[in-house]
Amino acid sequence: MDELTVSGSVENIIYTNAENGYTVLNLLLDEEKDDTYICCVGFLPDIVMGESLTVVGRRVRHPSYGDQLEVISYKKSLPVTEKAIERYLSSGIVKGIGKRMAKKIVDKFGRDTLVIIDTEPHKLADIKGITIAKAQEIGAVFREQGELTRAVMFLQEYGVSINYAAKIFKKYKETTIAVVQKNPYTLADEVWGIGFKTADGIARKMGIDPDSPYRIQAGIKYALSYAAASGHTYLPEDVLVGQVSELLEIQAETVNQNLMSMHVSNEIWIENADVRRIYLNFYYYAESYIAKRLVEMSRDRDVDDPFVDMEIKNIEKNEGIKFAEGQLRAIKSAMTEGVFVITGGPGTGKTTIINAIISILAQQQNVIELAAPTGKASKRMTEATGHEARTIHRLLGTASLAEGSLHQRFTHDEEDPIDADCIIIDEVSMVDVPLMYYLLKAVAHGTRLILVGDADQLPSVGAGNVLRDIIASGQIACASLNEIFRQAQQSAIVTNAHRINHGQYPDLGDKTKDFFYMQRGNADALLDTLVGLVSERLPRYLDCEPLDIKVLTPMRKTLLGVQNLNTLLQNALNPPAHGKAEKEFRGVIFREGDRVMQIKNDYDIEWTAVDMNGRTIDSGTGVFNGDEGVITVIDNANKALEVVYDDYRHVAYDFTNLDELELSYAVTIHKSQGSEYKAVIMPLLGGPEILMTRNLLYTGVTRAKELAVLIGSRESIFRMVDNDLQVQRYTGLSLRINEFAALNKA
Repeated sequence: MDELTVSGSVENIIYTNAENGYTVLNLLLDEEKDDTYICCVGFLPDIVMGESLTVVGRRVRHPSYGDQLEVISYKKSLPVTEKAIERYLSSGIVKGIGKRMAKKIVDKFGRDTLVIIDTEPHKLADIKGITIAKAQEIGAVFREQGELTRAVMFLQEYGVSINYAAKIFKKYKETTIAVVQKNPYTLADEVWGIGFKTADGIARKMGIDPDSPYRIQAGIKYALSYAAASGHTYLPEDVLVGQVSELLEIQAETVNQNLMSMHVSNEIWIENADVRRIYLNFYYYAESYIAKRLVEMSRDRDVDDPFVDMEIKNIEKNEGIKFAEGQLRAIKSAMTEGVFVITGGPGTGKTTIINAIISILAQQQNVIELAAPTGKASKRMTEATGHEARTIHRLLGTASLAEGSLHQRFTHDEEDPIDADCIIIDEVSMVDVPLMYYLLKAVAHGTRLILVGDADQLPSVGAGNVLRDIIASGQIACASLNEIFRQAQQSAIVTNAHRINHGQYPDLGDKTKDFFYMQRGNADALLDTLVGLVSERLPRYLDCEPLDIKVLTPMRKTLLGVQNLNTLLQNALNPPAHGKAEKEFRGVIFREGDRVMQIKNDYDIEWTAVDMNGRTIDSGTGVFNGDEGVITVIDNANKALEVVYDDYRHVAYDFTNLDELELSYAVTIHKSQGSEYKAVIMPLLGGPEILMTRNLLYTGVTRAKELAVLIGSRESIFRMVDNDLQVQRYTGLSLRINEFAALNKA
């Protein structure tokens, strides 16, 4: 659609959101005729009636409000006509100046009014009703308004959107222009949403030297941050130098020079080992702290409990079970070790062991805390144990981000640890280095920590490979469960998952009740089958709702990727309807009734939990990566929507924060970690080798609680089983645990 440029003065402001600057206003295009208007909508922070605007936008048609101009960019200038100046001053920009006072001021100073207010505000005191103090206040407010205008206009010249310009000004206020002119790369470090490439684009337009230390050091931090987002806690020096040289198109020698200066100034950490490892400081300190605390806790052993055998026998008698030898050893070790790891695949008895440990500890009057990384995992832990489990974030107690920091703070830490005798964490394969760091900081000395998980699952989405690294160190007591128990052997989900994990092909011909394979040779036929399964066949078969069924895929793009699948499933399960509000954001339509997922940790967003009568029973802050819920309300008038999450938290999102959400009728297998769904459908018909791997298939199958359906070709499934590619993660936790263990022995 073609862009349109219009100029005029702000006649009236219909709506504005003070938090994000979203505004609906009428622009008077012809001051003389006084009747030519256009309605403008978009991010126009701190616009005041009477101001002159030049707006670039696209014509859109709102179903209720008719033709509008959607603002892409704008420039504003002070009003120049007496009529516009009077409207500007009477807009409420200065408390205490109403229409009558505005008219008095303009009648006295005419077109020079705004110059007087800016440079000689004391002259306003010549007007009856304005004191010297009031005159100075008017001048100060006017200048602050001008600072925002200048900052937004300055940033727009360098391609920064209005929305981000407002965020930047909120961070730096009157120093905005000075900060950006000195070092635009500061934005990438300190303003959420402004990445290195945006900052680099600003710098290029400002004429900053491509070999500037600011640019090179920002590029180094960007490469390390990107690596962390890909799971690495560090990069080998040669890998990092190569990436930065290619990114910035500079010589490797120049990168090396800047690495040393950054190390000296404590901006990064260089570890001089056999291979020089380059860390962002936080990850080096976090790995070191985790290793130190785990080693300390592993040395804090209790004497053997003489009553534990009797307590185990009582559990066996009461529950009508008989523990296997491996389970007995695990239970007894958990009673004596300061930190203990229990790992094993589905059906190997992890939950049985946890329940036994809880029972024994409860009899001994121990205070026990249960937690898991996600809301779904904690809910499942609660159902399996009969004891309340929380997310790790809620166990730690989320607090807002420290000013100027991109790292989270929690209410529980070394100064105020969690009040518990034993903490049991499930689904530890999902826990990344930062979360484990914050957890261990909050574990009091003397508190027992039990870590439970499946080491063969995919590693965490965030940086690190915590569970595997702890086990690989050999320094932390661990029970590895391998025996599949008789009841679990009756499930083809469990038996096929173990076959896949051991490099054997799943039995695709077994028409059991909980595992099916459906052959489809092309994508179109596969998609038709998939939509039919989700919308009609499986809900009838399982007596469930379509939203209880999850489509898991290895990929984001292609016909069988998340993006296309979500569009197809949304159209089938939640099509447009009269009275059903929707909002388009960056090419994605969000609609009331849609299933959505939070895709980043937002520690500051507020939530409330309500009972059946709509009464608030709990409240707090924080929604986390992987949390899922349903959009219940889209309020286009107030530019907000509400999501009710699976644990009944109600969260309101401003439209500017919709980049935190995505549709989740289908999700990547990575994103499904820690979740369990009534039924799982996996479309598998080719794909890149790096994604079509054994542990990805294993993880997907084990997400199914009652039914797993694989659709596609045998060749694709067998290729995944054969492909035991483990994508290398550069992590140092295992090495660091061994280093601290050696020091502890010395």
